[in-house]
Amino acid sequence: MSKYEKGKIITGCVTGIENYGIFVTLDEYYSGLIHISEISSNFVRNINDYVNIGETIKAKVVDVDDENYHVRLSIKDINYRINNQKRTKIVETNEGFMPLKNNLDRWLNDKLSEINSKKLDN
Repeated sequence: MSKYEKGKIITGCVTGIENYGIFVTLDEYYSGLIHISEISSNFVRNINDYVNIGETIKAKVVDVDDENYHVRLSIKDINYRINNQKRTKIVETNEGFMPLKNNLDRWLNDKLSEINSKKLDN
């Protein structure tokens, strides 16, 4: 018996986006592909308009290949967003790595003091 059943709605994490579809990790063994034809009933110009890498989504199982641990998926005609919010893009600040450079020595010393303090308590 397969872990995933045709027609069931499952949850997975978007791990890749190509021109032809969306790659989704389902668990430690199974992965899936949402082919571009299974994204929308309308014309899909840009797959990135639908999902983002790292986003957790729902998808419907279209077919299962248990031998290769692969699942064909669809988000067509279902509410696939988990929280109905698009993720905001991370914007790099002008500071770059300066906060790390300015604080690293202090953070290391604080952590070393904490470790040494725990050793003395034992």
